[in-house]
Amino acid sequence: MTHLIGTSAPARSKRPFFLRRGPMENIATVLIGLGFLMLFQPFLLVLYTYSLVTLLIGTVMFIIVSKFPE
Repeated sequence: MTHLIGTSAPARSKRPFFLRRGPMENIATVLIGLGFLMLFQPFLLVLYTYSLVTLLIGTVMFIIVSKFPE
């Protein structure tokens, strides 16, 4: 009987970082959270100005990335 050690290890994905679902979903979630923080902070008008754009980018990114294969 031949038993190979290490054959049950999962194969690493050969996709580039920006095409992997997990990391890109995390980045999109961080962008959405950052957009909310920018929206509700009372100190800097420039952050408030770009909050909606940040929210929209994060939301669209999450929708697109959620279609990627596991």
